[in-house]
Amino acid sequence: MEVKRDILWRVYLSFIGITVLSIFVLGRAFYIQKFQGSHWRSMSDSLHQRFVALEAERGTIYSEDGQMLSTSIPIFDIYLDFNADGLIEKKGKRFHENVDSFAINLSEYFADKSSAQYKKELKAAFNKHERYYPLKKKLNFEDYKAFREFPFVKMGKNRSGVIVEVTTRRETPFGLLANRTIGLSREFKDENNKAKKQNVGLEKSYDTLLSGSDGLKLVRYIAGGTAIPIEGSQTDPVHGKDIYTTIDVNIQDITETALMRMMLQCEGPYGTAIVMETSTGKIKAMANLGRRSDGTYGEDDNYALRVTEPGSTIKLATLLSVLEKGTSKITDMVEVGGAGRKEVAGKMVTDAERHRATSLSVQGCFAHSSNVGMSMLAYKAFGNNPSEIKDYYQKFHLTSRSPIDLTNVPKPTMAPLSTKGGEAGLHNMLWMSFGYAVQVSPLHTLTLYNAVANNGRMMKPYLVNNIQSNGIVTKQIQPIVLEENICRPEVIAAARASMEQTVTDGTATRVFKGVPFAIAGKTGTSHVADGPIKYSHGVYQASFVGYFPADKPQYTCIVLVRTKPHAASHYGGTVAAPVFREIATKLYAMYVDKKDASQYAATKDSSGFYYAGYANDIKNVYQSMKMKYADSVAQNNWATVYAKNTQPVVKATTVRQKVMPNVRGMGLKDAVYLLENMGLKVAIRGKGKITMQSVAPGTELSKGITVILELS
Repeated sequence: MEVKRDILWRVYLSFIGITVLSIFVLGRAFYIQKFQGSHWRSMSDSLHQRFVALEAERGTIYSEDGQMLSTSIPIFDIYLDFNADGLIEKKGKRFHENVDSFAINLSEYFADKSSAQYKKELKAAFNKHERYYPLKKKLNFEDYKAFREFPFVKMGKNRSGVIVEVTTRRETPFGLLANRTIGLSREFKDENNKAKKQNVGLEKSYDTLLSGSDGLKLVRYIAGGTAIPIEGSQTDPVHGKDIYTTIDVNIQDITETALMRMMLQCEGPYGTAIVMETSTGKIKAMANLGRRSDGTYGEDDNYALRVTEPGSTIKLATLLSVLEKGTSKITDMVEVGGAGRKEVAGKMVTDAERHRATSLSVQGCFAHSSNVGMSMLAYKAFGNNPSEIKDYYQKFHLTSRSPIDLTNVPKPTMAPLSTKGGEAGLHNMLWMSFGYAVQVSPLHTLTLYNAVANNGRMMKPYLVNNIQSNGIVTKQIQPIVLEENICRPEVIAAARASMEQTVTDGTATRVFKGVPFAIAGKTGTSHVADGPIKYSHGVYQASFVGYFPADKPQYTCIVLVRTKPHAASHYGGTVAAPVFREIATKLYAMYVDKKDASQYAATKDSSGFYYAGYANDIKNVYQSMKMKYADSVAQNNWATVYAKNTQPVVKATTVRQKVMPNVRGMGLKDAVYLLENMGLKVAIRGKGKITMQSVAPGTELSKGITVILELS
């Protein structure tokens, strides 16, 4: 009996405990459902819902005539999820049945590994149940399209485990051409794994406009990892705007080629050349070449903005200052001596080359680049108050950052000019008069010379013509005058005559002999001492800056080359001037010779437009409407049309087999005809004229690929 009673007591106790626990669980469940249900349901939704970013397309940077200089193209990263439900079901039957053919497809198309090696790596990753196995990185659209046609991949994401991540890569179709000016747009992850941008050039200056703004959409994840958009929750991205620059691809190519030829010859560390449209301040070309460790050259830094001691090209500022003040006239004679050196204000000043004459006119001092003569003129004008010369430099915009539309523009520097506590300020002013004790950029120097070429009107240098969105101009940028008159007209006339004499009977006579049009300019040679470089290293900076044609200037150009140590040739007249001559000669033949100068007057376009298509059709339209246009098509079948000084310009477009043409601006009929005749397939989005193409111009083509055309 005692045993039975003991057992029953335990049973009753267990029953009571289970009953109490059940009541507690039921009560807790009721409480959660009744009072906390909404909270936990929202938590559940947050675990299965997520906002996904909709990436905005970055805008494209174009040349003045509408050719792509920098654009975004899609790239594809391929991963495999070896834990996908459809792949691992039935002990991985589907994987084992298809791994051989999949490995063969990969090997035959990409030709980077054998099929056996692919199979071995895929099996190893499958056995490890890898969820994010990197199969291929940075595939272009053509390779990705071919990959999608593999039988295993066509089974779908759940059965094949294929994961595709799409990003964009910035491409410059013209490669080296103006690469540093256009800039770079790169994204990277910092130490906290946050995405950051590293941009330079126009890509940085106009990053906000080019980037646009990303959109968002709310998605709910269901079984199999499929994301279902929630209706009404999407915010569309705002795509970036397009930038149309002032760069002319042909002028840029001429400038860069001429500079490259000299850099390879002299083996200097770097060089730069800039071409500016005289009447407007538009930068038509900006080449920057730096020497790499293997002896080749690339656009690695914007040397056009780097401030250095300019040498004799700054003598124009000295000449303008003393003439404007009135202490000297252009015909005054200056005793420079016959020894090539003379003491000025207690300091010995030396000329680079000895002059036969013991005295030179003010114009002759400039044309023959006499340091002695220019320092004596400066001493006569500013010896009692050296700081006064700074007022002229400020008016010439040589003391402030260049207003060009780029970021991180360096500021010029100037040695102290105060005479308190000694004569250091006076001596600094003397050195400044012929190019030392002051640091300015080549662009500063070019802007000053361009003002003289433009009859005293100083124009702001700029790189962007307009900003467009979907082919519509949202902002038109007009030329800006920085100074209406930097000096009196007679001073400008004297300076122009002095620069012309430099070429006809001065330091640049030999290099420009035989040129069939008039050039005006100035040579410059400075002995370099900055940073780790000392005067004893024998490094020089050779430069030439001028304009052409001298009587009716259309272009102003500067060339600057830094030489290697103890180079045999290091003068501006022998290193920089030949580059200028090549640029000027080719531009004159292409854009100036036998053309009416009125075509190049600085008039404002009433509207900006850009079209492309079959050349004969375009010309028939203009002829039928009795509209005048400039025709440079020759025998080409395809052409582009854009506005220049209110007049349509019909320009030939070169189309080569197996090379992607630029079809932007074309109507759909012309584009489809052209591309399908090249063996390509065409996919269309939108209506209107073509604004974007998925394959960048200049890309090598293979038959059968699909080109996506976006229409406005």
